[in-house]
Amino acid sequence: MSTASFAQKAGKIRRIAIAHASSPIADIRIDGDNPLVNVFFEELLKLGYVEGRNLEIVRFSANGRTDHFREIADEIVQSRPEIIVANTSPLVRTLKETASTIPIVGITADPIAYGLTKSLSRPDGNVTGVSVDAGLELWGKRLSIVRELFPSAGRVGFLTIRASWDGPQGQNLSRAAREMGISVLGPPLDDPVQPPEYRRVLNAMQSDRADAVIIGDAAPNYTYRKDIVALANDLRLPTMFPYRDFVEDGGLVAYAIDIRNLWRRAAECVDELLRGAKVSDVPIYQASTFQLIINSKTAQRLGLTIPSSLLSRADEVIE
Repeated sequence: MSTASFAQKAGKIRRIAIAHASSPIADIRIDGDNPLVNVFFEELLKLGYVEGRNLEIVRFSANGRTDHFREIADEIVQSRPEIIVANTSPLVRTLKETASTIPIVGITADPIAYGLTKSLSRPDGNVTGVSVDAGLELWGKRLSIVRELFPSAGRVGFLTIRASWDGPQGQNLSRAAREMGISVLGPPLDDPVQPPEYRRVLNAMQSDRADAVIIGDAAPNYTYRKDIVALANDLRLPTMFPYRDFVEDGGLVAYAIDIRNLWRRAAECVDELLRGAKVSDVPIYQASTFQLIINSKTAQRLGLTIPSSLLSRADEVIE
Protein backbone atom coordinates (compact mmCIF):
# COMPACT_ATOMS: atom_id res chain seq x y z
CA MET A 1 0.00 0.00 0.00
CA SER A 2 2.98 2.28 0.42
CA THR A 3 5.92 3.37 -1.69
CA ALA A 4 9.13 5.04 -0.61
CA SER A 5 11.93 6.85 -2.38
CA PHE A 6 15.43 5.51 -1.93
CA ALA A 7 18.23 7.29 -3.77
CA GLN A 8 21.74 8.61 -3.21
CA LYS A 9 21.44 10.89 -0.19
CA ALA A 10 23.71 13.63 1.07
CA GLY A 11 23.64 15.12 4.55
CA LYS A 12 21.05 14.26 7.15
CA ILE A 13 18.07 12.40 5.73
CA ARG A 14 14.67 13.35 7.15
CA ARG A 15 11.83 10.84 6.88
CA ILE A 16 8.15 11.73 6.64
CA ALA A 17 5.02 9.76 5.82
CA ILE A 18 2.16 11.23 3.83
CA ALA A 19 -1.25 9.59 3.83
CA HIS A 20 -4.09 10.64 1.53
CA ALA A 21 -7.67 9.52 2.04
CA SER A 22 -8.54 9.22 -1.63
CA SER A 23 -5.88 10.18 -4.19
CA PRO A 24 -3.92 7.19 -5.55
CA ILE A 25 -0.28 6.89 -4.56
CA ALA A 26 0.80 7.85 -8.10
CA ASP A 27 -0.71 11.30 -7.49
CA ILE A 28 0.85 11.86 -4.07
CA ARG A 29 3.96 13.46 -5.53
CA ILE A 30 5.11 16.77 -6.93
CA ASP A 31 4.15 15.87 -10.52
CA GLY A 32 0.97 13.91 -9.74
CA ASP A 33 -2.60 14.76 -10.71
CA ASN A 34 -3.58 16.49 -7.48
CA PRO A 35 -2.88 20.25 -7.48
CA LEU A 36 -3.01 20.48 -3.69
CA VAL A 37 -0.40 17.79 -3.19
CA ASN A 38 1.69 19.44 -5.93
CA VAL A 39 1.62 22.73 -3.99
CA PHE A 40 2.64 20.95 -0.77
CA PHE A 41 5.71 19.36 -2.33
CA GLU A 42 6.62 22.55 -4.22
CA GLU A 43 6.63 24.42 -0.91
CA LEU A 44 8.81 21.74 0.72
CA LEU A 45 11.23 22.12 -2.19
CA LYS A 46 11.35 25.90 -1.63
CA LEU A 47 12.13 25.21 2.02
CA GLY A 48 15.13 23.12 0.99
CA TYR A 49 13.78 19.56 1.20
CA VAL A 50 14.69 17.51 -1.85
CA GLU A 51 13.30 14.01 -2.12
CA GLY A 52 16.10 11.53 -2.74
CA ARG A 53 18.72 13.91 -1.36
CA ASN A 54 17.80 15.03 2.15
CA LEU A 55 14.20 13.84 2.34
CA GLU A 56 12.71 10.37 2.31
CA ILE A 57 8.94 10.05 1.83
CA VAL A 58 6.75 7.05 2.51
CA ARG A 59 3.38 7.30 0.77
CA PHE A 60 0.02 5.78 1.63
CA SER A 61 -3.47 5.99 0.15
CA ALA A 62 -6.83 4.74 1.39
CA ASN A 63 -8.23 5.06 -2.15
CA GLY A 64 -11.56 6.31 -0.83
CA ARG A 65 -11.93 3.46 1.68
CA THR A 66 -12.48 4.61 5.25
CA ASP A 67 -12.31 0.97 6.36
CA HIS A 68 -8.61 1.07 5.43
CA PHE A 69 -7.74 3.89 7.80
CA ARG A 70 -6.75 1.65 10.72
CA GLU A 71 -4.63 -0.58 8.49
CA ILE A 72 -2.85 2.44 7.02
CA ALA A 73 -2.24 3.90 10.47
CA ASP A 74 -0.60 0.66 11.59
CA GLU A 75 1.61 0.57 8.48
CA ILE A 76 2.65 4.18 8.98
CA VAL A 77 3.74 3.53 12.57
CA GLN A 78 5.77 0.53 11.38
CA SER A 79 7.50 2.73 8.78
CA ARG A 80 8.92 4.87 11.64
CA PRO A 81 8.60 8.38 10.16
CA GLU A 82 9.63 11.50 12.04
CA ILE A 83 6.41 13.26 11.01
CA ILE A 84 3.10 12.17 9.49
CA VAL A 85 1.16 14.35 7.03
CA ALA A 86 -2.48 13.36 6.45
CA ASN A 87 -5.78 14.81 5.30
CA THR A 88 -9.41 14.46 6.42
CA SER A 89 -10.49 14.50 10.05
CA PRO A 90 -11.41 10.78 10.35
CA LEU A 91 -8.02 9.65 9.01
CA VAL A 92 -6.11 12.10 11.22
CA ARG A 93 -8.16 11.01 14.23
CA THR A 94 -7.29 7.36 13.52
CA LEU A 95 -3.62 8.29 13.24
CA LYS A 96 -3.78 10.26 16.49
CA GLU A 97 -5.11 7.17 18.25
CA THR A 98 -2.52 4.86 16.68
CA ALA A 99 0.60 7.03 16.50
CA SER A 100 0.33 8.99 19.73
CA THR A 101 4.06 9.78 19.94
CA ILE A 102 4.62 10.89 16.32
CA PRO A 103 3.89 14.52 15.37
CA ILE A 104 1.05 14.76 12.86
CA VAL A 105 0.45 17.61 10.42
CA GLY A 106 -3.22 17.35 9.56
CA ILE A 107 -5.28 19.01 6.84
CA THR A 108 -8.67 18.67 8.50
CA ALA A 109 -12.06 20.19 9.17
CA ASP A 110 -12.59 21.89 12.56
CA PRO A 111 -9.93 20.11 14.70
CA ILE A 112 -11.62 21.05 17.98
CA ALA A 113 -15.05 19.81 16.89
CA TYR A 114 -13.49 16.53 15.73
CA GLY A 115 -11.58 16.00 18.99
CA LEU A 116 -8.09 16.42 17.56
CA THR A 117 -7.07 19.18 19.97
CA LYS A 118 -8.56 21.50 22.57
CA SER A 119 -6.70 24.56 21.32
CA LEU A 120 -5.78 25.98 17.92
CA SER A 121 -3.15 28.38 19.25
CA ARG A 122 -1.38 25.77 21.38
CA PRO A 123 -2.19 22.19 20.32
CA ASP A 124 -2.32 19.93 23.37
CA GLY A 125 -1.62 16.58 21.72
CA ASN A 126 0.43 15.39 18.76
CA VAL A 127 -1.68 17.02 16.00
CA THR A 128 -1.07 20.42 14.41
CA GLY A 129 -1.54 21.61 10.83
CA VAL A 130 -4.31 23.51 9.08
CA SER A 131 -8.09 23.60 9.19
CA VAL A 132 -10.06 23.85 5.94
CA ASP A 133 -13.20 24.58 7.95
CA ALA A 134 -13.17 28.22 8.99
CA GLY A 135 -15.83 27.68 11.61
CA LEU A 136 -18.84 25.40 11.33
CA GLU A 137 -21.06 28.41 10.65
CA LEU A 138 -19.51 28.41 7.17
CA TRP A 139 -21.95 25.68 6.14
CA GLY A 140 -24.91 27.83 7.11
CA LYS A 141 -23.41 30.67 5.06
CA ARG A 142 -23.14 28.44 2.01
CA LEU A 143 -26.74 27.37 2.50
CA SER A 144 -27.88 31.00 2.73
CA ILE A 145 -26.18 31.73 -0.61
CA VAL A 146 -28.01 28.75 -2.13
CA ARG A 147 -31.27 30.18 -0.79
CA GLU A 148 -30.41 33.57 -2.31
CA LEU A 149 -29.81 31.84 -5.63
CA PHE A 150 -33.08 29.90 -5.37
CA PRO A 151 -35.51 31.66 -2.99
CA SER A 152 -38.03 28.83 -3.36
CA ALA A 153 -35.50 26.07 -2.61
CA GLY A 154 -36.91 23.69 -0.02
CA ARG A 155 -34.80 20.58 -0.60
CA VAL A 156 -30.99 20.75 -0.71
CA GLY A 157 -28.62 17.80 -0.99
CA PHE A 158 -25.40 17.57 1.03
CA LEU A 159 -22.79 15.51 -0.82
CA THR A 160 -20.19 14.26 1.63
CA ILE A 161 -18.75 11.17 3.27
CA ARG A 162 -20.70 9.51 6.07
CA ALA A 163 -18.30 10.70 8.80
CA SER A 164 -18.92 14.34 7.81
CA TRP A 165 -22.65 13.75 7.31
CA ASP A 166 -23.00 12.34 10.83
CA GLY A 167 -20.41 14.70 12.34
CA PRO A 168 -20.27 18.41 13.18
CA GLN A 169 -20.49 19.63 9.58
CA GLY A 170 -23.68 17.73 8.83
CA GLN A 171 -25.20 18.63 12.19
CA ASN A 172 -24.46 22.34 11.69
CA LEU A 173 -25.85 22.37 8.15
CA SER A 174 -29.00 20.57 9.30
CA ARG A 175 -29.47 23.08 12.11
CA ALA A 176 -29.15 26.02 9.72
CA ALA A 177 -31.48 24.32 7.26
CA ARG A 178 -34.19 23.86 9.88
CA GLU A 179 -34.05 27.58 10.67
CA MET A 180 -34.59 28.34 6.97
CA GLY A 181 -37.30 25.73 6.49
CA ILE A 182 -35.11 23.62 4.20
CA SER A 183 -34.80 19.82 4.16
CA VAL A 184 -31.28 18.40 3.82
CA LEU A 185 -31.14 15.36 1.55
CA GLY A 186 -28.71 12.44 1.47
CA PRO A 187 -27.71 9.75 1.24
CA PRO A 188 -24.12 10.05 2.50
CA LEU A 189 -21.28 8.67 0.40
CA ASP A 190 -20.24 5.17 1.44
CA ASP A 191 -17.13 3.08 0.68
CA PRO A 192 -15.60 2.94 -1.80
CA VAL A 193 -15.96 6.68 -2.41
CA GLN A 194 -15.21 6.62 -6.11
CA PRO A 195 -17.07 7.76 -9.30
CA PRO A 196 -19.79 5.04 -9.23
CA GLU A 197 -20.71 6.07 -5.68
CA TYR A 198 -21.01 9.71 -6.72
CA ARG A 199 -23.29 8.67 -9.56
CA ARG A 200 -25.49 6.68 -7.17
CA VAL A 201 -25.82 9.48 -4.62
CA LEU A 202 -26.39 12.34 -7.07
CA ASN A 203 -28.98 10.29 -8.96
CA ALA A 204 -30.74 9.66 -5.63
CA MET A 205 -30.75 13.38 -4.86
CA GLN A 206 -32.22 14.16 -8.26
CA SER A 207 -34.88 11.47 -7.75
CA ASP A 208 -35.74 13.09 -4.39
CA ARG A 209 -36.27 16.40 -6.23
CA ALA A 210 -33.30 18.29 -4.79
CA ASP A 211 -33.45 21.96 -5.75
CA ALA A 212 -29.68 22.29 -5.32
CA VAL A 213 -26.68 20.46 -3.84
CA ILE A 214 -23.96 21.58 -1.45
CA ILE A 215 -20.65 19.76 -1.85
CA GLY A 216 -18.74 18.94 1.34
CA ASP A 217 -15.01 19.57 1.70
CA ALA A 218 -14.12 15.89 2.27
CA ALA A 219 -10.91 14.88 0.49
CA PRO A 220 -12.54 12.45 -1.97
CA ASN A 221 -14.74 15.26 -3.25
CA TYR A 222 -11.64 17.16 -4.32
CA THR A 223 -10.02 14.05 -5.79
CA TYR A 224 -13.10 13.45 -7.93
CA ARG A 225 -14.02 17.10 -8.46
CA LYS A 226 -14.22 16.83 -12.25
CA ASP A 227 -16.53 13.81 -12.02
CA ILE A 228 -18.78 15.64 -9.53
CA VAL A 229 -19.01 18.76 -11.70
CA ALA A 230 -19.81 16.73 -14.82
CA LEU A 231 -22.44 14.60 -13.05
CA ALA A 232 -24.13 17.57 -11.37
CA ASN A 233 -24.30 19.50 -14.63
CA ASP A 234 -25.58 16.48 -16.57
CA LEU A 235 -28.32 16.05 -13.96
CA ARG A 236 -28.99 19.82 -14.06
CA LEU A 237 -28.42 20.12 -10.32
CA PRO A 238 -27.32 23.65 -9.32
CA THR A 239 -24.38 23.11 -7.02
CA MET A 240 -22.44 25.03 -4.35
CA PHE A 241 -18.79 24.03 -4.02
CA PRO A 242 -16.17 24.52 -1.25
CA TYR A 243 -13.19 25.46 -3.48
CA ARG A 244 -12.61 27.57 -6.60
CA ASP A 245 -11.10 24.61 -8.53
CA PHE A 246 -14.60 23.15 -8.90
CA VAL A 247 -15.91 26.36 -10.49
CA GLU A 248 -12.90 26.59 -12.79
CA ASP A 249 -13.78 23.06 -13.92
CA GLY A 250 -17.34 24.12 -14.79
CA GLY A 251 -19.15 24.15 -11.43
CA LEU A 252 -21.79 26.80 -10.76
CA VAL A 253 -20.76 28.64 -7.59
CA ALA A 254 -18.27 28.42 -4.72
CA TYR A 255 -17.94 30.18 -1.40
CA ALA A 256 -14.33 29.25 -0.99
CA ILE A 257 -11.24 29.47 1.12
CA ASP A 258 -7.78 29.42 -0.48
CA ILE A 259 -7.15 25.70 -0.08
CA ARG A 260 -3.81 25.82 -1.87
CA ASN A 261 -2.47 28.32 0.63
CA LEU A 262 -3.45 25.90 3.42
CA TRP A 263 -1.43 23.10 1.85
CA ARG A 264 1.53 25.49 1.60
CA ARG A 265 1.11 26.25 5.28
CA ALA A 266 1.07 22.50 6.01
CA ALA A 267 4.51 22.25 4.39
CA GLU A 268 5.69 25.09 6.62
CA CYS A 269 4.45 23.15 9.65
CA VAL A 270 6.53 20.16 8.55
CA ASP A 271 9.57 22.41 8.26
CA GLU A 272 9.06 23.87 11.75
CA LEU A 273 8.74 20.41 13.29
CA LEU A 274 11.78 19.05 11.45
CA ARG A 275 13.75 22.03 12.75
CA GLY A 276 12.93 21.01 16.30
CA ALA A 277 9.70 22.79 17.21
CA LYS A 278 7.26 20.99 19.48
CA VAL A 279 3.71 20.39 18.29
CA SER A 280 2.45 22.73 21.00
CA ASP A 281 4.59 25.53 19.55
CA VAL A 282 3.09 25.20 16.04
CA PRO A 283 -0.42 26.74 16.02
CA ILE A 284 -3.12 25.23 13.83
CA TYR A 285 -3.78 27.67 11.02
CA GLN A 286 -7.42 28.33 10.17
CA ALA A 287 -8.52 30.13 7.01
CA SER A 288 -10.32 33.42 7.63
CA THR A 289 -10.90 34.90 4.17
CA PHE A 290 -13.40 33.73 1.58
CA GLN A 291 -14.19 34.29 -2.07
CA LEU A 292 -17.56 34.09 -3.80
CA ILE A 293 -16.92 32.75 -7.31
CA ILE A 294 -19.65 32.30 -9.91
CA ASN A 295 -19.45 30.59 -13.30
CA SER A 296 -21.88 32.51 -15.52
CA LYS A 297 -21.37 30.11 -18.43
CA THR A 298 -22.58 27.23 -16.28
CA ALA A 299 -25.55 29.30 -15.10
CA GLN A 300 -26.54 29.88 -18.73
CA ARG A 301 -26.12 26.18 -19.51
CA LEU A 302 -28.43 25.34 -16.61
CA GLY A 303 -30.92 28.02 -17.61
CA LEU A 304 -30.41 30.00 -14.41
CA THR A 305 -30.42 33.73 -13.79
CA ILE A 306 -27.96 34.78 -11.08
CA PRO A 307 -29.48 37.53 -8.88
CA SER A 308 -27.78 40.90 -9.34
CA SER A 309 -27.26 41.04 -5.55
CA LEU A 310 -24.96 38.00 -5.77
CA LEU A 311 -23.21 39.14 -8.92
CA SER A 312 -22.38 42.48 -7.31
CA ARG A 313 -20.85 40.71 -4.28
CA ALA A 314 -18.93 38.11 -6.26
CA ASP A 315 -15.16 38.28 -6.02
CA GLU A 316 -14.94 36.70 -9.44
CA VAL A 317 -17.37 35.89 -12.25
CA ILE A 318 -16.09 33.34 -14.74
CA GLU A 319 -17.50 34.26 -18.15
